[in-house]
Amino acid sequence: MKGKVLVIGAGAVGQVTTQKCAQFPEIFTEICLASRTKFKCDVIAAQLSRKIATAEVDADKIEQVVALINKFKPDILINVALPYQNLVIMDACLETGVDYIDTACYEAYDAKGFSYKEQWQYYDKFKAKNLMALLGCGFDPGVTNVFVKYGLEKHFDEIEYLDILDCNAGDHGLPFATNFNPEINLRELDQPGFYYKDGKWVEIPSLSMKRDFAFEQVGVKDIYLIYHEELETITKHIPNIKQARFWMTFSDSYIQYLNVFRNIGLTSIEAIDFEGQKIVPLQFLKALLPEPSTLGERTKGKTNIGCIMQGKKDGKIKTLYLYQICDHQDCYKEVKSQGVAYTAGVPPVIGAALILQNKWRMSGVFNCEELNPMPFLNFMGKFGLPWKELEGVEFDIRI
Repeated sequence: MKGKVLVIGAGAVGQVTTQKCAQFPEIFTEICLASRTKFKCDVIAAQLSRKIATAEVDADKIEQVVALINKFKPDILINVALPYQNLVIMDACLETGVDYIDTACYEAYDAKGFSYKEQWQYYDKFKAKNLMALLGCGFDPGVTNVFVKYGLEKHFDEIEYLDILDCNAGDHGLPFATNFNPEINLRELDQPGFYYKDGKWVEIPSLSMKRDFAFEQVGVKDIYLIYHEELETITKHIPNIKQARFWMTFSDSYIQYLNVFRNIGLTSIEAIDFEGQKIVPLQFLKALLPEPSTLGERTKGKTNIGCIMQGKKDGKIKTLYLYQICDHQDCYKEVKSQGVAYTAGVPPVIGAALILQNKWRMSGVFNCEELNPMPFLNFMGKFGLPWKELEGVEFDIRI
């Protein structure tokens, strides 16, 4: 099947998503890219070898999203806007009868933390209208969830221990910058770490647990335990997991800057009075930091993201490592963006293709580990994300 796709969000990830959709006209017959700032959409559209539509939309306002959907009449909507807007866009898809995909779970503007619970409550509404909502179909979450489901189906009778490792070894040459939306990135880190152990969530101070790991094609890097949203879904949908953790690499310099921002209050989401105006410190900091979509040309190095699983097969203990490596400069040559945006922006295109082709078509609200992993994994190489698997790797699994 072929289809029309509406992409909402024209940041670094939206650029990659649109570029990738444009590469497959046999699947995505028509494309519309929409954002609060139409000029950003037009800049991306000018890079493409085929013509697409662009539009202005405020995704905080359901009436604007509904009007855009009714005008363009897409078969599927890919939401790569801000996670604050997930519920509004889901409501608009329900009102207009369009399938939905996003890459990150909902979080509120004015509250720390994030959870899928509010989006999961849409299950009955989407099922009643024979629509599908695919949540968290980026890389992590997204591909990592698929990796775990593949491991369970093909390699294990049960998975007991899971470590997700996200390494970005890119160097952009700037003192400090984030590789995706600074506000979302810093909110994610400005909270305690959590990991799942023996049926309970264990809380630790932010960035207080540090290890190191030797990543293929990257080398040994410091990794820090943080909470990430796929832990919530994987521990819900994959039975018998005893422990699940998420790790991300940060340089010493990055940690130093982050600590300074915290200590002087720049990561706060509480509005303050400044010369008679209300400003949110984190949003002010975001305005000062480099726009992630401008980092592509100058970023060199690689990403390496994957899952180490330990479990049992036929009564014997087994370990499996599934991972994917991206080169920042290769990504820039292909889609004018760096590797972090590439790894986040390609998976929703794969998900959309599978839904349009009825390979992942179901009614309701789903996370990636609830679906057949093989169609997705078979498409990863075709869409630019070849992956690897390695048996026998261990990473202090039981700590």
